[in-house]
Amino acid sequence: MTTGRVLVNGKVAAPLTEKLVAKAQHLPVGDPLGQVALGPVISRAQVERIDSIVKDTVAAGAKLEAGGTFEGPFYRPTVLSGVKPGMRAFDEEIFGPVAAITPFSTDDEAVALPNNGEYGLSAGVFSADVGHAIAIGNRLNTGLLHINDQTVADEPHVPFGGSGASGNGTRIGGPANWDEFTQWQWMTIKEKLNPYPF
Repeated sequence: MTTGRVLVNGKVAAPLTEKLVAKAQHLPVGDPLGQVALGPVISRAQVERIDSIVKDTVAAGAKLEAGGTFEGPFYRPTVLSGVKPGMRAFDEEIFGPVAAITPFSTDDEAVALPNNGEYGLSAGVFSADVGHAIAIGNRLNTGLLHINDQTVADEPHVPFGGSGASGNGTRIGGPANWDEFTQWQWMTIKEKLNPYPF
């Protein structure tokens, strides 16, 4: 659910990128028993996968703004700008501390960019105009939608799941569990046997 693709209006892409870079450069990485913001990636194979996505995306024309390095299982918070469809950081779920920034010009483009991909677990739409954000959000193919809130928001009583290739294709959590983990059965009961003709 961590935000990977950051779609931003081109008019504010530069200042947003600066803020993300500043934040990434000051997030401590290391042993989670200490005072850190980011702990280890789950496995060496996943660290190498993250790194290959970052390197391939830069080779395809994106700009490495921060991070892009690792030591052991610890991958530095990474910011990529100029990320476009067709680049790995846009097309794949990274499962690592990488923010891939993609500018857009119009609302239609802002909707088309995520909807043309195969993933859709969680989305956040940020705007000073809540109605406008809701209108955009209602057009997104996503399992979870957050207006002016982070994509990692979740509650145990709320059905959770993604669309497309995200999540496990189901809705689990809260009342949705009744359908997910049970099977409906239709039963009829009469106190006496009906005298059906033979």
